[in-house]
Amino acid sequence: MSPNLFLVVLLGISALAYRQGKKKAFASVTEKSQRLHSLPNYYGVLTALWCFIPAILIFLLWQLFSDFILTGIAMQDVFANTPHLSPAEQNLLINDMRNMVAGVVSRVDANPLVEQAVERYLNIRVISHMALGVIMLIAALIPGCWIYTRIKPEFRARNHVEQIVEILLILCSTVAILTTVGIVLSVLFESIRFFQQVPLWDFLFGLKWSPQMAIRADQAGSSGSFGAVPVFAGTFMISGIALAVAVPIGLMSAIYLSEYAGKKLRAVVKPLLEILAGVPTVVYGFFAALVVAPLIRDMGLTMGMSVSSESALAAGLVMGIMIIPFVSSLSDDVINAVPQSLRDGSYGLGATKSETIKNVIIPAALPGIVGSILLAASRAIGETMIVVMAAGLSANLTANPLEAVTTVTVQIVTLLVGDQEFDSPKTLAAFALGLLLFVTTLMLNVVALYVVRKYREEYE
Repeated sequence: MSPNLFLVVLLGISALAYRQGKKKAFASVTEKSQRLHSLPNYYGVLTALWCFIPAILIFLLWQLFSDFILTGIAMQDVFANTPHLSPAEQNLLINDMRNMVAGVVSRVDANPLVEQAVERYLNIRVISHMALGVIMLIAALIPGCWIYTRIKPEFRARNHVEQIVEILLILCSTVAILTTVGIVLSVLFESIRFFQQVPLWDFLFGLKWSPQMAIRADQAGSSGSFGAVPVFAGTFMISGIALAVAVPIGLMSAIYLSEYAGKKLRAVVKPLLEILAGVPTVVYGFFAALVVAPLIRDMGLTMGMSVSSESALAAGLVMGIMIIPFVSSLSDDVINAVPQSLRDGSYGLGATKSETIKNVIIPAALPGIVGSILLAASRAIGETMIVVMAAGLSANLTANPLEAVTTVTVQIVTLLVGDQEFDSPKTLAAFALGLLLFVTTLMLNVVALYVVRKYREEYE
């Protein structure tokens, strides 16, 4: 029986437990003067939760550790018969066994010991599936029956349900926090390894980015160049061009749709703007490479200017079009959320519509507008495909938007393409770039929060 079917059975048992718990809550009221402490649904929900939660925890633990345990048991005889194997060779045999179990690799001409391990793994897995089903059934029925016996009119089912929900919310919040901490620490540790080989000063203030390492020490450029300034300069240039396009158009569109446009026009235009957010980035990349970049190059040539076939301007313009919905849609929502009483008060004092928008509505909606701009900036900084296809891979330190540049995300992808060993400055440089990009965006968030809080105090 597949473990996925266990979940279906568990959901069915939980649904039955809900029905029975709710039914017993009604049946427990024997006298007309008696009243249930909680609504009948709470008794059913509590019974279903006590059936579902213990069993699903066992299932998740099995999913996390079963492969590791089964692999260790299956390969025990293999390692006992071949004690001379190195850790790398042992890992190779384990990968072969797992590939055979998954059906990726045929068993023809396979190592006999590995083939025996595969058979043992499959047999143990069948037994483990049966054991998992029995344990999940017991873990669902015993707690469910126990809570079922406690259902009485005075039983505080609602309080118990709220406590369980609160614990689940705390666990979800903890998982989110630990995930963030884990991401930061993983990037930080690898970055420390990079800075042990490349000085921090050279990385932060170096003006040349050439991370290609030579194979032999006597080759030219064997030390590499890891100055991050050109990479971040290209990132900020393209993102700045994109925001210069998206913020005015998006904000003006939001103001028009929320304050001037009629309901019929708004119902048509707003979905059309939001369609831009659903277009795949590779389509924007093709549009930038095949339409916008040649157009900019031809216009530059007609004016006697030297324009690269791949330019920051082309990538920035198309990226700005892509992030318009992030500004317009969110800004439109926060502008509509401004209380109508503020508008009426402004009109009552004799202000015009434009003065009301400028002096009342925009200040009131500023936190949401800043949030939408910050989200658009984060989207622009993290974009990769458009930059690869329209701006190129050259890490040029230039202020000319008509030249080819690159961004941090493009370089990270370039450094980690293919099979890589994370022991050289070339691959570790990707983590250093990621860490510096994280710090940069964090600083932008702090500045944005400071501006919003300061303006809120003045407004209030």
